Amino acid sequence: MDIAVLIKQVPDTYSERKLREQDWTLDRDAADAVLDEIDSRGVETALQLTEAKGGEVTVVTMGPDRATETLRKALAMGAHKAVHVLDDGLAGSDALQTSAALAAAIRTLSVDLVIAGNESTDGRTGSVPSMLAERLGLPQVTSVRTLEIDGTTLRAERVHDGGYSEVTASLPAVVSVIEKINEPRYPNFKGIMAAKKKPVSTLGIGDLGLDPSTTGLANAASQVLDGAARPPRTAGEKVADDGSGGTKVAEFLAAARLI
Repeated sequence: MDIAVLIKQVPDTYSERKLREQDWTLDRDAADAVLDEIDSRGVETALQLTEAKGGEVTVVTMGPDRATETLRKALAMGAHKAVHVLDDGLAGSDALQTSAALAAAIRTLSVDLVIAGNESTDGRTGSVPSMLAERLGLPQVTSVRTLEIDGTTLRAERVHDGGYSEVTASLPAVVSVIEKINEPRYPNFKGIMAAKKKPVSTLGIGDLGLDPSTTGLANAASQVLDGAARPPRTAGEKVADDGSGGTKVAEFLAAARLI
């Protein structure tokens, strides 16, 4: 079976993330860029399925030039080829526009399954997989912690507030996975060297058949109008225990409505 995996390059969560004041979009040059961890689990899921059943894994990303680094890491993990949606006209796209571009890119492929992480660590909308499934006209299963494929049917455990549900769907389908799905493998030296020779296709707005008047920050359905820096941390309140320390702590917590 052939699988497409959506991956994203995001600022390292251990770095300080900033917005650009001129347009309030994420300043991707202000922090180290990494493959989103949840997406690496999506790649691992696809690799395990193709190792068991045959087929190829194609990783797909939308982002600037430097996002190629993320594609190469996924290829080093074992993915077979990559598609990079790259066009300056897509900069600043919101979730709706992103889903449209990714759907157009996936239509250029012939795949049995599309796998994504449940949400990215920068945008955190958690909506792109569902939007993608709607645009492609495919069944979707979100928040998946286990996934099995039997012929043209997928079986999954979908996590929700009350526990989990056992879900089945017909292929092709879109699945989004959570962090409990697996532990992703680390690329070894052989994989890193092999990744340099694996094909990476680049698609722009024209290749995807998108209307330039509907893409990018200027045409986004949602925009940030204003922002402010996070206020600096203030010193905590110290309580001297003269025998009434417990009472003072309780009063402080009660005033903050924590108890």
